[in-house]
Amino acid sequence: MSTNDKSANDKTPNGSGRPTGAGLGLRRGLLSQLLELPPQDLDFLELAPENWIAVGGAYGRQFRALTERFALVCHGLSLSIGSPAPLDTQFLKQVKQFLDEHKVLTFSEHLSFCSDDKGHLYDLMPMPFTEEAVTYLAGRITQVQDLLERRIAIEHISYYAAPGQQMSEIDFLCAVLEAADCDLLLDVNNIYVNSINFGYNASKFLSALPSERISYIHTAGHYQEAVDLLIDTHGSAVSDPVWALLQQAYAEHGVRGTLLERDFNFPPMSDLLAEIQQIRHLQQAAPAEQYA
Repeated sequence: MSTNDKSANDKTPNGSGRPTGAGLGLRRGLLSQLLELPPQDLDFLELAPENWIAVGGAYGRQFRALTERFALVCHGLSLSIGSPAPLDTQFLKQVKQFLDEHKVLTFSEHLSFCSDDKGHLYDLMPMPFTEEAVTYLAGRITQVQDLLERRIAIEHISYYAAPGQQMSEIDFLCAVLEAADCDLLLDVNNIYVNSINFGYNASKFLSALPSERISYIHTAGHYQEAVDLLIDTHGSAVSDPVWALLQQAYAEHGVRGTLLERDFNFPPMSDLLAEIQQIRHLQQAAPAEQYA
């Protein structure tokens, strides 16, 4: 199976599709370079709908040009699924229209909260790992899926404190996925960062995830603040231990579409494409039966 085969990236309007191959995040700092890329260099683009809803003018025209060339997935930033405040249903209606208009393959959000009833906090805050939080999140995710009329994927975040923890992270994550009946956006860099910061075995965490729920995968770089403290920055190249986890993910859970996240400190596009090629190399090296 070629990772350049776009047949699995058909743009289904109901969000039932999953991306294949290797993709890159659509950032305005990369916009001009992305417009110059031949379609075969990337299999899909990921973007935050908040950044592109109702954008017109030159940016809007450039965005539409990219939507005609690449399959799209959307990764939300501000829905705040874990917030104590009511869900923003008006915003969700805008997101649904955007997803349908651009035939986005899948929509994902973070298993966290970033706002309360007073406004946005401008950061992804961790949920308490408790049964009560599982029930609350499952209800909120179900409401989002009903409003969007599609399954969504949730991403387990990198975090630096675990307030009120009563369950392990892996048990909490699996419980939310089961209770909400939603998909998982697997981030191998987040697993590695959290494993160093909280002293658990990254390989065992990865093995314990439910394969059938994995929609697609993120990989990214991080910053080493200290021997026992990593910061999830998306501002550097992917490290060797994270590449190894990605290879393990393909071997144990099957090959999934994989996104290279780079949010700032952009290198030459040739460097990013080299990492894209590393993703494709690992995908092609996986046993044939591991293609999902």
